[in-house]
Amino acid sequence: MYAAPMIPEPDQTGHAPFGPLETWYRVTGDLDSDLLPLIVMHGGPGVAHNYTLAIAELARTGRPVIHYDQVGCGLSTHLPERGPDFWTVDLFLDEFENLRGHLGIDRYHLLGQSWGGMLAAEHAVRQPRELASLVISNSPASMELWVAEAHRLRADLPPEVRDALDHHEAAGTTDHPDYLAATQVFYDRHVCRVVPNPPELVASMEQLNADPTVYQTMNGPNEFFCIGTLRTWSVVDRLDAVRAPTLLCSGRYDEATPATVQPFADRIAGARWEVFEESSHMPFVEEAERYLRVVGDFLAEHDG
Repeated sequence: MYAAPMIPEPDQTGHAPFGPLETWYRVTGDLDSDLLPLIVMHGGPGVAHNYTLAIAELARTGRPVIHYDQVGCGLSTHLPERGPDFWTVDLFLDEFENLRGHLGIDRYHLLGQSWGGMLAAEHAVRQPRELASLVISNSPASMELWVAEAHRLRADLPPEVRDALDHHEAAGTTDHPDYLAATQVFYDRHVCRVVPNPPELVASMEQLNADPTVYQTMNGPNEFFCIGTLRTWSVVDRLDAVRAPTLLCSGRYDEATPATVQPFADRIAGARWEVFEESSHMPFVEEAERYLRVVGDFLAEHDG
């Protein structure tokens, strides 16, 4: 039975200047706490922070939690006129460091969800000395694995759903209502099994639909038709460089299947992997109490 989390109000919000751009952020808790802050990287790319707000519950333990909208979405600067050469991994890594400097954060924990976990892994392989621990949540280690597993999951959809997807992808009509309805069948199985979706997820999707620039450029029209600039992305061959203690999280019904997560487990020394049996891609929504307990305990182990 789904129990909606009581998302705490932020203690501060603001915009961090990022060159000519601005990054919106939200801090829940006190940045002067004795507990290290947790910074949350949302997914997409281009899906605003709202759907991850249940993680702000960890602030009730005294740990400050920072959410932010990556440029191109949410309450940060939008740039619908920019092309593929602008939207890069390095852009978002630079934005993260800029935000950290703006907030005066030295040592920190980092949690990345979906695309955010991919980005967090890219950050961790650079061995930043300030990174106390890493949580990679519902993320693939490569897009080749992601696409292969998405095709496998898609093959298990009802025939009429698969036919609708095939037809509209071949015709280039991925904005057709029948295609969107077929896509939703996949999402209800493998993205969020809480139906109807909770309001914080609805808010993120509404913002994505209002400006899909980043998502469509880097990913594609949906979660399993990945034709954007990230289609060849992989961090697999660099994971041996990760030195931070690492927790991996995934759901039993996750679109980030075990095959997509396995390279993290195999190549990050000492990585711990927690599977949430009643969840798909958003265990912080689908099994919020357990997720917060697992993540909170892990962070507490590595505050020293």
